[in-house]
Amino acid sequence: MAKQQTAERRTGKKNRNTSRRPSRPVKNQLGTFFLFLQALISVVFMGVVFLLDMLPLNYLALVAMVLFFLWCLAFMSQALRKKRGRIGKVYSFLVICVLAYGAFHIMETNNMIARITSGGFKNDTIFVAVLADDPAETLEDAAGYKFGVQFAKDAQNMQTAVTDIQEQLGTDIDMEECASIEEQAESLINGEVEAIIYDSSYTDMLEAAVPDYSSKIRVIYQHEIKTALNLGGSGEDDSLIKEPFTVYISGIDTYGDERDVAQGRESERSDVNIIAVVNPTTRQILLVTTPRDYFVPIPGISDGMEDKLTHAGLYGVDASMNTLGELYETDINYYVKLNFTSLMEVVDILGGLEVYSEYAFTTGWESGCETEVVQGENHFNGQQALAFCRERKNLEGGDNQRGKNQQAVITAMLKKVLSPTMLLKASSIINQVSQGIETNISQPQINAVVKNQLATNGEWTIQSVAATGIDGRGYPYSAGSTEVYVMYPDQDSVDEIISLINTVENGGQLENGEQLN
Repeated sequence: MAKQQTAERRTGKKNRNTSRRPSRPVKNQLGTFFLFLQALISVVFMGVVFLLDMLPLNYLALVAMVLFFLWCLAFMSQALRKKRGRIGKVYSFLVICVLAYGAFHIMETNNMIARITSGGFKNDTIFVAVLADDPAETLEDAAGYKFGVQFAKDAQNMQTAVTDIQEQLGTDIDMEECASIEEQAESLINGEVEAIIYDSSYTDMLEAAVPDYSSKIRVIYQHEIKTALNLGGSGEDDSLIKEPFTVYISGIDTYGDERDVAQGRESERSDVNIIAVVNPTTRQILLVTTPRDYFVPIPGISDGMEDKLTHAGLYGVDASMNTLGELYETDINYYVKLNFTSLMEVVDILGGLEVYSEYAFTTGWESGCETEVVQGENHFNGQQALAFCRERKNLEGGDNQRGKNQQAVITAMLKKVLSPTMLLKASSIINQVSQGIETNISQPQINAVVKNQLATNGEWTIQSVAATGIDGRGYPYSAGSTEVYVMYPDQDSVDEIISLINTVENGGQLENGEQLN
């Protein structure tokens, strides 16, 4: 009997041990699965980083080494496991999550850069307008109307719009050709035509010709026309690291006004007009600011008449580029058009900026916020930096000094973003910038510039200069017969800038340049 009980106890123990053994292989299989998954995610992560094409070979090698080291740690935690490798499994799982999250955000970064570099097109909006008290609510309601048109300005877009309208209505429209934009507005107000067709960029001219124009008319239809811009420039991916180039930086008045909202359009007047002349071989950057009220001709638009520089933006970014290119006798092939408010939000991501101010002053409420600016170094957050850039009424130099302040902010930003440590914040910066920036610089060109800077980490020299002028009154092309404030160019100032541009483009050194890093 005793022998039988002893045998049963032994048998039971054996059975219990046997029942436990299958659990170990299951847990080992889980660890093996995590190791395999971590290796797979590491390969995917490396592939995504490689496709981003922004890191030089030494950085790529470093990333690969780190990924391999992390996998080896996971392997060793399983091979030399204690307590069945639970800590190693948790570690591997966390690494997998981090790498998956990182790969996703790198792909998002690539997509955001693609959105930023989708420029190179001009968008025109053609309006059909009737009197404010006209019963027509839609284009179809105006099918039998007489339309006032003009082909003296931008005849191609006007013909495209007329064709679209006729296709929408399914019939030819009754047209009366006017000699000018102003005559169109007068014909509508006087009842000679019942509707007019015009480019939205000419709204300022119409308002100048007809007092309270916006309140007297109502837009019932608009047609969008997208045209590819032929701005020249090299199409090679590495062109921006081999030869000098010039970029037009256009800051749009993002606040707009009630008139713009009422007319269903966003102001495209450029309040910030800076060209950056860059020589990548000598690492020289020249920032040139031109006052928004500079009184200059707009090539191909104003027929030799002077207009405010800010009005050139109404006719497209190419008009602003051609205007500044002719003024400074240089070719401008690239542009960056930005929402300055959005860009200032990047300042907060950067942790603020150290900005040098030539003068002490207080920004007014119309600049966004009241900010006390001291002479010398100032630490600004995004809102304060924006106010510093926008203020001009409380500055002795007015618009001239405002341009210099904008350059100071851009210089402070360049000092930070050219640092390799900014890679840690690159995704956040690109995410914010992508919401309010457009450029015709291609994605491969941007990638090449970033990769080159990371590979060399070379020092750049930057010099800022601002065109000056004389305050006066004039009749800008876009204002018709209305006399307004303008700034007449100081030719000596313009000639000095032309000389500096030639110096940078020809490989010379800027004498008054500042080291960026």
